[in-house]
Amino acid sequence: MRPETAVVHVHSQYVHTEFYSCPTARKTIILVNGSLATTASFAQTVKYLQKQFNVVLYDQPYSGQSKPYNHHAQPISKEDEAQILLGLIEHFQVNYLMSFSWGGVASLLALAQQPERIEKAVISSFSPLLNEAMLDYLGKGVRYLQSIDRENVGRLVNDTIGKHLPSLFKRYNYRHISSLAEHEYRQMHAHIHKVVNLDSHCQLECLSNIEIPLLFINGDRDEYTTPEDARLFARHVNDCQFATIENAGHFLDMEHKHAWLQMQHTLLGFLQASPSRQHRLPFTDLQPAMAM
Repeated sequence: MRPETAVVHVHSQYVHTEFYSCPTARKTIILVNGSLATTASFAQTVKYLQKQFNVVLYDQPYSGQSKPYNHHAQPISKEDEAQILLGLIEHFQVNYLMSFSWGGVASLLALAQQPERIEKAVISSFSPLLNEAMLDYLGKGVRYLQSIDRENVGRLVNDTIGKHLPSLFKRYNYRHISSLAEHEYRQMHAHIHKVVNLDSHCQLECLSNIEIPLLFINGDRDEYTTPEDARLFARHVNDCQFATIENAGHFLDMEHKHAWLQMQHTLLGFLQASPSRQHRLPFTDLQPAMAM
């Protein structure tokens, strides 16, 4: 099914949106991209979500099909991205949220403002800790982005967080990342520069404001946002659970069919569970947070 597309004006920006309607759905979920990504990055995820929910995708103002509608005089902050997300949640009357990778920053900032409509959220391939592997990746990324070194940016992503992707997806990744507009590289450079200088990665102090159930999902082969590091969120979030996808790296359901099936099982199990069953879901890879 082809989505309904629209350009929505929110928080002084124009945002390209895609709405996948499910005739029998009672709930709507919004998906939040990672850095340098567009709505196309969720193609595998939409395949199973749209059978159960209305699904909203969108491109950040500086990327994808949103680019032609906006001026790009200066980078957008993660706080701005959070406000854009909150506006889209209201516009589409969203009930659930799922983020991927760096999309987790804006998502958690938005959730900390306690949007009334959101009932549950899933944060995938993200952790509150910048470990050695991630710092090395970001350090190289800053240099390549600053010099607009398109080829090395594309290679870096595929050789690090994307190393477990199938060859077809790696080729698509490289073509996409190495052909971005200069303002997109400046946008990512500004964000990474703040991160590596410890100005702002994940504002942990605000996470205690989040009162809805959260599920953190990570791949057991992801050395950049590891399942062990993700569990540190239990120190800051009141109601959280953790799931590990077996034999998967950073890109989870894009890497192979078994990981795709695990993601489907895990996501639907969490989102469709009633509150009384939330902490005893029928799959063994989901673990409730332990006090730390």
